[in-house]
Amino acid sequence: MTYKFKTTGVCSRSITLELEDGILKDVQFEGGCAGNAQGIVALVRGMPAQDVVRRLKHIKCETKSTSCPDQLAIAIEEAMKNPGSSGARPGPA
Repeated sequence: MTYKFKTTGVCSRSITLELEDGILKDVQFEGGCAGNAQGIVALVRGMPAQDVVRRLKHIKCETKSTSCPDQLAIAIEEAMKNPGSSGARPGPA
């Protein structure tokens, strides 16, 4: 299942992830810091989705209340709850 998630509160605009049998097969960040995004993707690809959520949820970026890793954890949780949804949601006003 491929799931596209519109991020909020971070530099990246969206995250597209592919889940198969509870395993994170691929992740793509749109926007944000390319080096950090590539590093996150390299580390989480092939991991059980629940492990990724457990490790990345609630990570903060400096003074922000979230981060790209936290947004990925949220995207994974939403994808697992709503497997038929695209994950698109309105961004901040």
